[in-house]
Amino acid sequence: MARLKELYEAEIKNNLKNKLGYKNNMAIPKIEKISINMGVGEASQDKGKIDGAVNDLKLISGQQPVITKARKSVAGFKLREGVNVGVKVTLRKQKMYEFLDRLVNIALPRVRDFRGLSKKSFDGKGNYSLGLKEQIVFPEIDYDNLDSLRGMDITIVTSATNDEQGLELLKSFNLPIN
Repeated sequence: MARLKELYEAEIKNNLKNKLGYKNNMAIPKIEKISINMGVGEASQDKGKIDGAVNDLKLISGQQPVITKARKSVAGFKLREGVNVGVKVTLRKQKMYEFLDRLVNIALPRVRDFRGLSKKSFDGKGNYSLGLKEQIVFPEIDYDNLDSLRGMDITIVTSATNDEQGLELLKSFNLPIN
């Protein structure tokens, strides 16, 4: 079992139950999934760029990403319908907790000029989104074999009903939210 999953079951669940005043164990907020998205806008001109993004996201997440395609043609962006524009992956259960552990303990401390994550990135329903400018903060990525630096969007979806519950849940997982 993943280290953070054991921590959630043993300590975090009871702490949240007492702090938020729940009587029912099923009402305690939990992390449901983590979605990672990499936009590769230059893939519309260069077909090889999408392969690099797929390989990077595969190394970071531990599972095969899905290639996303453009839904509409946009002349201003030189984009046609059906062209590859990004990659995404959704993590659940074991891989989700392992990724969150690596994100909190390894990747975020390696971000340059890191001062913590903003409280304003909650969506009103307890879900949290953050963006990274470079994928090289993850130790799985070999800097020598990199074709280009890409950012990624990470969304942590929780079962919390509001932002305060989501904040308490993510802080209990040691996410550095200011």
